Amino acid sequence: MARVYLDDNFLLFSETARKLFHDTAKDLPIIDYHTHLPPEEVAINQRWKNITDLWLGHDHYKWRAMRANGIPESHITGRASPKEKFRAWAETIPNSLRNPLYDWTHLELRRCFGIDTLLSPQTADEIWEGCNERLKDEDFSAQGLLSKFRVDAVGTTDDPTDNLSHHETANASDCPTKIYPTFRPDKAFFVDRPSLLNPWLNQLGENIITFADFLSALKARHDYFHEKGCRLTDHGMRYALSNPCKESEADQILAKVREGQAANPEETDAFGALIMYHVGQWVSETNWTMQLHLGPRRNPNTRLFKKLGPDSGFDTIGDWPQGEALLSFLDSLSKINKLPKTIVYNLNPRDNAVLAAACGSFQEAPIRGKIQFGSGWWFNDTLQGMESQINTLSAIGLLSHFVGMLTDSRSFLSFPRHEYFRRLLCNLVGQDVEDGKLPNDERLISSMVGNICYHNAEAYFGLPHHSEDLLA
Repeated sequence: MARVYLDDNFLLFSETARKLFHDTAKDLPIIDYHTHLPPEEVAINQRWKNITDLWLGHDHYKWRAMRANGIPESHITGRASPKEKFRAWAETIPNSLRNPLYDWTHLELRRCFGIDTLLSPQTADEIWEGCNERLKDEDFSAQGLLSKFRVDAVGTTDDPTDNLSHHETANASDCPTKIYPTFRPDKAFFVDRPSLLNPWLNQLGENIITFADFLSALKARHDYFHEKGCRLTDHGMRYALSNPCKESEADQILAKVREGQAANPEETDAFGALIMYHVGQWVSETNWTMQLHLGPRRNPNTRLFKKLGPDSGFDTIGDWPQGEALLSFLDSLSKINKLPKTIVYNLNPRDNAVLAAACGSFQEAPIRGKIQFGSGWWFNDTLQGMESQINTLSAIGLLSHFVGMLTDSRSFLSFPRHEYFRRLLCNLVGQDVEDGKLPNDERLISSMVGNICYHNAEAYFGLPHHSEDLLA
């Protein structure tokens, strides 16, 4: 007899798994330590006119699926009405079976809107009306959703030039969720794009001429972020940058860029590596956590990149070797005793074992799991991808010290993904207990699950949890 889709025991295929989820994991708070949520929307307690604005407005996962379903761009990022775009999504979703979008969509409808109808062209208008009616309710706002899902903390993704005023406003509000900035200095590497870097440098600080000027201005922003509660950096790159140039060479590269001349690829990598070498030391000195997101191939579709710009659903998995460069980078900081807490995420799943093992080469007391093999990211943020990450970490490292999953999302509706992760984690561990691969010791097993779902992240990141700390 077929099981019921999305019932109370969805993804839980053993009695032990069900008990673990319902008794231990289900009701734990959430620490979503890496997101792309707009802090301004928390600060103003954003409300939405319709479900399309909330659900489809910035979601490149959905845009990508809609293109694969033959939906015209007018109904994805173009000028079609919100209702027409929603109907286009409803046309797409029945064709997304076995894609995580299908599960996420229906989990979000159930958990956020109380709608258990499957989305399809036939049900689109009914669900459109039901969602929009729910959006009128007083509690359906950015802060209301954070409260509903018991989100203890959110990490946003922020440029070093941001004044972080929205974080301060949000944390001074009655919202129980604390909003923490994350220092993401990706633009500092744009020496190959003077038209982007030079205006940014003018925002970063005054009279930036030498590399020392550049570094001093960037360090000042790092210190400012620390004062405002930041405890993580984030770096998106094709591969770890591990062969820095000399500072005199960085001066020459920067001088060219300030005159409008682009650095070549070798200079760009060497300049970026020198920045990472210094930023890594700052992260260590302030007891922050450094996140390395390795492997995306950006903007391969030239025509549509020119038409629609970045982050529009065209990025893909890169094909670069990762292991040697990562080892070299981590070692460069370890040699001077400045290796910070670090989380490494890979986009190419073939690199799971290589990067998990690399993390194990730099573990060090007293921090448990100091170097983390991060949760399945982006194209690996799937049932299979997260199970693979968990299994690799279990085999090569210590799963018990894993800091758990994050949404990496731009949507306030994405928090049910934590439930999805908790269910699959409980299913994997529970099945091992049922099969005799793990001891049937409830205290031992439930402690590990609870730690992965919440307590490890709480201990690892050391976030200042009280508003008075953030506003001091």
